[in-house]
Amino acid sequence: MAFVKGLGTNNGNWKQNNNNNNALETVNLFPEEVTNIIYVSAVYDHYICFLSSDDKLYQSNPNSFQSKLKAFENLPPMKCVDSGFYHFFSISDEEIPKVYGWGRNGYHQIGLNNNNTTRVDKPTLVQALKDKKIGSVHPSGYSSLVLSSEDQIVYGCGQNSSGELGIISTNQNAMIKLHENVVKVFSGHSEHSFIIKTDGEIYAFGYNQGGQYGNGTILTQDTPQKVKLEFAAEEISKMVSGYKMTALVTTDGFYLCLKIIKNIAAGYGYLVYLTEDNEIWTGGNFNNNNSLKKITNLSENELSFNTLRCCDFSTFFLFRSETNSYLSQDLGKLLENGHFSDCKIKNIPVHKLLIEARLDHDFDEISKYLEESCQLKDIENLLQWIYCDEIRNQKKTIEILNHFGIQKPQKNETFKKNDLRKLLFDEETSDFTLVVQNDENEDDNEDYDEEDIEEEELAVHKFILAARSGLFLDLFQNLDKNLKKVKDYSKKIIRYN
Repeated sequence: MAFVKGLGTNNGNWKQNNNNNNALETVNLFPEEVTNIIYVSAVYDHYICFLSSDDKLYQSNPNSFQSKLKAFENLPPMKCVDSGFYHFFSISDEEIPKVYGWGRNGYHQIGLNNNNTTRVDKPTLVQALKDKKIGSVHPSGYSSLVLSSEDQIVYGCGQNSSGELGIISTNQNAMIKLHENVVKVFSGHSEHSFIIKTDGEIYAFGYNQGGQYGNGTILTQDTPQKVKLEFAAEEISKMVSGYKMTALVTTDGFYLCLKIIKNIAAGYGYLVYLTEDNEIWTGGNFNNNNSLKKITNLSENELSFNTLRCCDFSTFFLFRSETNSYLSQDLGKLLENGHFSDCKIKNIPVHKLLIEARLDHDFDEISKYLEESCQLKDIENLLQWIYCDEIRNQKKTIEILNHFGIQKPQKNETFKKNDLRKLLFDEETSDFTLVVQNDENEDDNEDYDEEDIEEEELAVHKFILAARSGLFLDLFQNLDKNLKKVKDYSKKIIRYN
C-alpha cells in the first residue's frame, strides 16, 4: 500500500472521520495496485492529486466521502505534479517533456491561449510549451511559472495585477516568455515568486504587502528586484512561499526553538516544520492556532516519513516510499542538496564513489556513456535508482542498467549490501581518517597514562557519514569553513574520546 498520512481538517474527505485532532491519520484512498507515492499536491477547493511510482496521476473527489482514487486516463507517464491556489500542473516523463494543466482557470492560469475561463476538469496539454523542454513547473496563486531546462528561460501566464509574472503588463491568457538566464524558481501558494539567475543573484517580484521579499520593504514590484541575503544562493536547500510570507532552509540548517529543521512547507497563512528529531511544528494560522506550536512527534514506524506538502487552509500531508530503506533515504538527501559532491554529470552534482559502487564501472566510462547516449531526464531517473532505490521510468532505466551489466532489479529494490560495503575502510578511496581512542579504563585505573591509550585509525568517506548523521554533517561543514586557507587537508585527523 502507499504510505501517506495527513493532519488537519478533513477538506477533501480524505479522513475516515471528521475529527480535527492533532494526530497523523493514514490516507486510505488508494486502490490496491498503488504501492508507492512520490508526489502529493492539493488545491484550496479540496482536490488532492497524487503521483504514483508507476507515473500515473490520481485525483481525489472532494464531493464523495472516502471514494477510492481513480487514475486519469489517456495520459503519458508523468514525473511530477504541483499546485497553486486552485489549479495543478504536471510534467510528462518523455524525451521532450510536456506540460499539462487543469483546475480553475478564471485568470487563464493554465495558459491554454483561449477566452475560456471555466474549470478544466482533466490534465490538458499546454500547447505553447510542447517543444520547450520544461524542467520544472511552479503554479502559484492565480498565475503560473515554468522553467525551461534547455535554455534557462521562464515562461508564465495568468494573473498579473500585482506583478505576479514579473513584468509590467496585464493578465496573460497564454504562456509567454518572461525572464532569461534563470537556474531556479521558487513559488507556491502565494502571489509572489523568487528566481535565481546564472550569476547567483536572487530576485523577487509580485505581492509584497507582508514584506515577503525579505528586503526590508513592503513595496510590491512589477519587475524582478534584487534581494540581498546573509548567505549565497547556493546555500539555499529549500525555499517555500505562502500567503504573505516566505521561509527557507539553508545547507547549514535552520533553527526553530533551538531545533534543526530538515523540511519545511507553506500553506495559506501557516508553515509546517519537520525537525531533525522528528517533531512536527506549525506556525501561523493553522487550525485557528496563531502561535508557534509543536503538534506531534513521529512514532517509531513513521520516522521515514520525510516529505511535507501543505494543501489548503489547515491541512498537510506527510509521505514516504513504502520500501525505501533508511540508507536510501539518507543518500537521497545527498542527491537533493549535493553535500560533498566531487563531480558532475550534465551539471548534476554527484558523488563519484557512489556512482562507481552502484554501477560497478569506472566513473569516466559511466559519465561518457550517460553524457553521449542519454537525455537529462534519463540521467535523473537513473540517479533516483542509484541514490534512492526508486525506478521511475522502468524501460529506460533498466536499459541503462543492462548496459552496465546489471540485471533487471525488482521495483524499488533495496540496496545490495555489497554496493557500499566495498568502500568500508578503503584507504585508497577515503577522504578522511577517524582516530578512535580506547580509553574505557581511564576512570577505573589509578595507573592510567594518556600515552598508553590505544588508537585505531579508520578510513572513511565524508559524504557517507554526512548523509547518515547530522553530527558529522555539521562537523565536516564547519571544518571545511575553518580550513579554507589550508591547501591540503584531505587527510586531517579527528580524535574521538
